[in-house]
Amino acid sequence: MASGSGSGSLMWFRKGLRIHDNPALERAAQSTKFLYPVFIIDPHYMEPDPNAFSPGSKRAGLNRIRFLLQSLADLDLNLRKLGSRLLVLKGEPSQVLLRCLKEWDVKKLCFEYDTEPYYQALDIKVKDYASIAGIEVYSPVSHTLFNPADVIQKNGGRPPLSYQSFVKLAGQPSWASSPLSVTISSLPPVGDVGGCEISEVPTIKELGYGDIEQEWVAAFEKPKGDPSSFLKPATTTLSPYLKFGCLSSRYFYQCLQDVYRNVKRHTSPPVSLVGQLLWRDFFYTVAFGTPNFDRMTGNRICKQIPWNDNNELLVAWRDARTGYPWIDAVMIQLHKWGWMHHLARHSVACFLTRGDLFVHWEKGRDVFERLLIDSDWAINNGNWLWLSCSSFFYQYNRIYSPISFGKKYDPNGDYIKHFLPILKDMPKEYIYEPWTAPLSVQMKAKCIIGKDYPKPVVPHDSASKESRRKMAEAYSLNQKLNGKVSEEDLKKLRRKLEEDSEDTKQES
Repeated sequence: MASGSGSGSLMWFRKGLRIHDNPALERAAQSTKFLYPVFIIDPHYMEPDPNAFSPGSKRAGLNRIRFLLQSLADLDLNLRKLGSRLLVLKGEPSQVLLRCLKEWDVKKLCFEYDTEPYYQALDIKVKDYASIAGIEVYSPVSHTLFNPADVIQKNGGRPPLSYQSFVKLAGQPSWASSPLSVTISSLPPVGDVGGCEISEVPTIKELGYGDIEQEWVAAFEKPKGDPSSFLKPATTTLSPYLKFGCLSSRYFYQCLQDVYRNVKRHTSPPVSLVGQLLWRDFFYTVAFGTPNFDRMTGNRICKQIPWNDNNELLVAWRDARTGYPWIDAVMIQLHKWGWMHHLARHSVACFLTRGDLFVHWEKGRDVFERLLIDSDWAINNGNWLWLSCSSFFYQYNRIYSPISFGKKYDPNGDYIKHFLPILKDMPKEYIYEPWTAPLSVQMKAKCIIGKDYPKPVVPHDSASKESRRKMAEAYSLNQKLNGKVSEEDLKKLRRKLEEDSEDTKQES
């Protein structure tokens, strides 16, 4: 037996990959002879998938997997400095964990609370076993500033659906006035691990990905800034660290408050960095309190819209072949770096959904979920609901132009030339609309449109006009049926829209 006396604690790392401000780790280390810091490599998340559209697993692109492995290596290093180490195991998490709890005679299990449905289901299994086995479980909320359940309770059992109402309800975090515990001087030793197969933090190669080298970068979103800025990001580059919990959002919040106290002027929520942390908590709270938050069907806060099912348009967008250089350059940056500025995210999300292509937001969400280093379940779904005008934001007439929006920030098209070198010799007056360049100009630029670079998949003016019409009809139906729109209602509306579209074509 590992600890014999049954005085072992197990710290289960999932997110929260840090030593500072980690209440679960602190509790695990208290009054225990042995501490087992565990991370489980979940094949569902990490195993290579040869059929995916980009290198990576079923769920995550290679950039995010690499960032996670680097974060784990850093966590292991920090644990070793304190006389411990990270125990890496592999397999279905609940099965692996239950085996460890038995084998190591653990009496205390600690892990950070997670609001995602996947972890909620996993945690129920683990807590049920622990309660039968007489194991103490401690699962504090420390990934967010507030406990989403508390905010929902304050609001009469429903999540607040606007940022302003969320901020008003949430108030000041209860922990904010006293310093957080950010240092640990030492940890109990790791006990005997028995027959459990423990490994070091694996490399990308050891996970079965071969020796793939890709360009990548990490980032933290804030409003404004320049979406075409790529050599020096116009943001703080912290979002993946917050996503994986390498940086505590609570500690970050306190550091920001200290800075604000010592300067004469600073920005305020919602545009300030504290405002951005509150946006994060807002999306976490709505996501936690809304069943089926990650889909249109059965989601009570989501407008039911008859999105088209055009796979060709989806693939053209996903693979940066829309014929709109601004959109394609942003998508190439996403593939290569696993990040792009949030205003660039806004324009490609709008273009795919209510702007030009009228493709379902869930399809775009899946692409972002796979490719973004900082993809976060609540925030990614929340932003796609927002940008498709399915929830939160309803001004569907306000569309990002795939031509003029990028031009405003980068009139010379340097961003496009960087990510689409095929267009590097295209004169700046044609760089956002290369199909309008005379053939002689295309030949001189060594880029023939329709051969070297695609023609636009849809004409923006008529496609966006058509999208607005469809949104207006869908909104009208949602209002008429008080949001209770069935699959059959959507089918009827789809048929009507197709017929109207045919009539319009014949008239013109």
